[in-house]
Amino acid sequence: MKFVSIVIGSKSDYEVMKSCSDTLEAFGVNYEMIISSAHRSPERTKEYIVEAEKKGAQVFIAAAGMAAHLAGVLSSKTVKPIIGVPMSGSALSGIDALLSTVQMPAGMPVATVAIGKAGAINSAYLAMQILALDNEELAIKLQEDRIAKAKKVEMDSQEIETIIS
Repeated sequence: MKFVSIVIGSKSDYEVMKSCSDTLEAFGVNYEMIISSAHRSPERTKEYIVEAEKKGAQVFIAAAGMAAHLAGVLSSKTVKPIIGVPMSGSALSGIDALLSTVQMPAGMPVATVAIGKAGAINSAYLAMQILALDNEELAIKLQEDRIAKAKKVEMDSQEIETIIS
């Protein structure tokens, strides 16, 4: 079974990353979420990647804060796409995590999204876009979602124009 693997660095990341899993669920995309730290449980992280690939993981989403090495560790252990979600919560409000996630050496790519909830949601969308490369049903759902979002903007705009007139 193909699925998206969500790896969070600590329990404190769960509330934000629930937005990611909720988004995947809304589209009927299979996922699993585990807590595994690049620093506190490196062996667990390495073993999980191998097992997840055997079970069908197609894309990995890694959410971590501060030093945020989790996405890089995943990238070093698989050739599957990695999406990094920098988490806030440090004295630098997630800027440290953003820089740690995005500044990967050449040949070790990590697609990096926004800090926090917007990044969590966008990581789900990006993972689904990757899966949709060979899943026409999912591609259609994503296209329909885009159309619905565009229509909502048009409706909101018309509502504001009516109020202003």
